[in-house]
Amino acid sequence: MQPNKEQIALVTGSTDGIGRIAAEKLAAMKMTVLIHGRDRVKCEKAVEEIRESTGNAKIDMYTFDLSSLEEVRKLASKIRSEHSAINILINNAGILPGKHTEGKRLLSEDGYELCFAVNYLAPFLLTRLLFPLLERASPARIVNVSSAAQKQLDFDNIMLERDYEPMRAYAQSKLALAMFTFELADRVKEMGITANCLHPGTLLDTKMVRESSMSAQGSAESGAIVEVYAATSAELEDKTGLYLEEQKEVRAHQQAYDQEAREKLWRLSEELTESGGERRI
Repeated sequence: MQPNKEQIALVTGSTDGIGRIAAEKLAAMKMTVLIHGRDRVKCEKAVEEIRESTGNAKIDMYTFDLSSLEEVRKLASKIRSEHSAINILINNAGILPGKHTEGKRLLSEDGYELCFAVNYLAPFLLTRLLFPLLERASPARIVNVSSAAQKQLDFDNIMLERDYEPMRAYAQSKLALAMFTFELADRVKEMGITANCLHPGTLLDTKMVRESSMSAQGSAESGAIVEVYAATSAELEDKTGLYLEEQKEVRAHQQAYDQEAREKLWRLSEELTESGGERRI
């Protein structure tokens, strides 16, 4: 994929951290970049700074909270009303319950375990709602930001009502995102759309890591480089269904390759997001 002024990229969670840097790098390639965050002031600041640093005025912002499925629908609706196609979708937004939560199990507005809702259900629904725009832009790329922290899904305890631990919730949601990526790649491979996921790096210097009890071990810049590589590299032009780490294909958790489990997760996700009739994918 050769970046040019005609391309449009949406990066969720792009007001700070890895997403913010990735958005700026895409803007420097003269793409139209859609900034997303839940804080309007931070969105406005990111747009202003990116425009100034890149000289690219084609930066739009969308302020919606991905912990609400209704907000996800509003985000998709607004984008569809303003853009006819999207070349790149980077599902970057994510959360890890910080130490301030004291290990309490948090719920989304819809009553779902919060990590599962934000890190997985939101990108599942957003991708489906924006799929017509991606199909129209074909060839297009979907990049899902997973993690090396992956823990097997227990379908009898998917919302972790038993044995809840913040890191378990995070790791489960990130494996779910990888499973979704692989299943999606199979379903859209004949449509000129690739779907890949990645681990941006271990304990990078981001707000999410700083708010946890862990210490940063790498730069946010390094994670952004991996995201931009997955979104634009000519090496990945026809490659799909990959899990990348440091720009190399590696193996995800074994459950991600279990087609029966992936299909079960897909059906459950349709039920939880009430999106069974959205698209044929």
